[in-house]
Amino acid sequence: MEKKPHFVRREFLPREVPSISLVLLLAAVLLLNALLYLYLNKFYNSLGRVETDPGLCPFGHFRFGAVKNCSPWLSCEAINREVRKLKCVGEGAVKKVFLSEWKEKKVVLSQLTNSELKEDFLHGLKMLKALQSKYVVRLLGYCEQQFTILTEYHPLGSLRGLNETLHIPKYKGMNTWHRRLMLAIDYVSIIRYLHSSPLGTLVMCDSNDLDKVLSQYLLTSDFHILVNDLDALPLVNRSAGRLVKCGHRELRGEFVAPEQRWPYGEDVPFEDDLMPPYDEKTDIWKIPDVSNFFLGHVEGSDIVRLHLFDVHAACKKKDPAERPSAQEVLDTYRKVLTLLIREAAMPGTREML
Repeated sequence: MEKKPHFVRREFLPREVPSISLVLLLAAVLLLNALLYLYLNKFYNSLGRVETDPGLCPFGHFRFGAVKNCSPWLSCEAINREVRKLKCVGEGAVKKVFLSEWKEKKVVLSQLTNSELKEDFLHGLKMLKALQSKYVVRLLGYCEQQFTILTEYHPLGSLRGLNETLHIPKYKGMNTWHRRLMLAIDYVSIIRYLHSSPLGTLVMCDSNDLDKVLSQYLLTSDFHILVNDLDALPLVNRSAGRLVKCGHRELRGEFVAPEQRWPYGEDVPFEDDLMPPYDEKTDIWKIPDVSNFFLGHVEGSDIVRLHLFDVHAACKKKDPAERPSAQEVLDTYRKVLTLLIREAAMPGTREML
């Protein structure tokens, strides 16, 4: 009787599974890294934190809305003829602001209210014209004779209303540590731009308290920040030995930098002529407090604060010379964003490997 051959069944698959899984895991990690690189590259480009913006019009022109062509800034005649005031939406020491309409589009018309401050108003116009970029609200026209400026309208308003905006159902999805850190990066990018502007090193003087700082910036509909008020931007010129002073009154409080406070004690009455000038490092001192507002109290914001602790401590150095530059702060913020996005995208990857 013929014997049937016996085939021994060998189980190779279980031994191969771990190696296949490891290969797939490594491939997934590489893919995630590639996607993360593309995302961050797109993020930095969309943030627009470069001075040369190919989308900007030539000097003296603007592009409005979805229109591709550039138009010249509106003249006094065009503003008087084509712009219609709708309602007053704000008033400060220098100007009154009106929501207005131009060619069925919402715009903002600013008019001088105090003739004694016309130099401040004209300085703000000069800065607005010279600093047109992705960092600055778009200028649409002006009339020096009538002390009038026309700019783009942003319905979300100033940064004072940020937290209220983030509680609107439409924008609740934006209320994350990630989006809030991006706003802080926007803010530091603007400070960096002002400190290395085409005009030289400019100091943001309208910043004596947090509320005042927030009022100087606008929140766009796609959740970026633009600087809006440029009335107080003195120039630092170290080579010429020129430093600045923010106004002629005594500044108090922990928000302003130590060098902005009266240095001679309570027993000596404040005198503007005796007050020492200072440089742009006053803006650096204020970055941690402004960023703390941006980060809020959402899930993950404390982790961001922990990663920013060292750079914020450096910003609060009493000696201005020991504080980092705005560029150094910006670099740190971007590194922290990259690190935290990578950790969020690949949680537990090290343990799996």
